[in-house]
Amino acid sequence: MRELPGSDGIVAIVDDDPSVRRGLERLIRSLGWKAETFASAQEFLARPRTDAPSCLVLDLQLPDLSGLDLQKRMAEAGLETPIVFLTGHGNISTSVQAMKAGAIEFLTKPVEEQDLLRAIQEAVERDRRTRKQQGHLRELRERFESLTAREQEVMRQVISGLLNKQIAAELKITEDTVKFHRRHIIRKMRADSLADLVRMAENLGIRSHRRS
Repeated sequence: MRELPGSDGIVAIVDDDPSVRRGLERLIRSLGWKAETFASAQEFLARPRTDAPSCLVLDLQLPDLSGLDLQKRMAEAGLETPIVFLTGHGNISTSVQAMKAGAIEFLTKPVEEQDLLRAIQEAVERDRRTRKQQGHLRELRERFESLTAREQEVMRQVISGLLNKQIAAELKITEDTVKFHRRHIIRKMRADSLADLVRMAENLGIRSHRRS
C-alpha cells in the first residue's frame, strides 16, 4: 500500500489533453494531495497564488504558451512553484533546457506512476522548505525593521565584534547608551546570544558599517 503524502500539498496540472488531466487528477487526489487542473498556461497564470506547499505538473506543448515559455514567465513574475515536466514530446535539448531553468524533473509519457509520484513528492517538499525559510526571513526582517535607526546602527557595530567602548567611540555616544541599545536589540531580535544575533544578521545580509 502506498504511503499518503501530506494532505496540505496542492498539485497544479497544466495539460491540454482532458483525459490526461482527469487521470492525473484522480491519481493525485487518491494519494491525499489537492489537485487543480488547467488546459492552458494562461489559465494557470490567472489562478490566485496559494499559500500552501505546491508544485506544477506541466506539459511541454500547449495551445498558447509552451511549457518552457510558462517556466520562463513564472521566473520573470517571481513564481517559485517547483515544476515537474510531463510530456509526450520531449527530447534531450528541451529536457536540458528545462532542468537548467530549475525544473525538478523532466518525465516523458507514458510515465511510471512511482516515478511521477516521487518527483511530485520531492517538488512539494522543496516548496514546503522554501516557504518555511522565506517565512523565517520575513519574520527576521520585521524584527530588524522594528529597531530604531540608532539601534540598527549599533547592531551593525555589535555584529562586527566591537566592544561597547569601541562602539561608543565609533558612534560618539556613551558606553552606557551602547549597553542600553544592546539590551533592546537582543530583546527585539529575540536573540539568545551574540552568535545568534550574528547568524540573524548574516541571514538578512546585514553588514557592519564600521568606519575605517
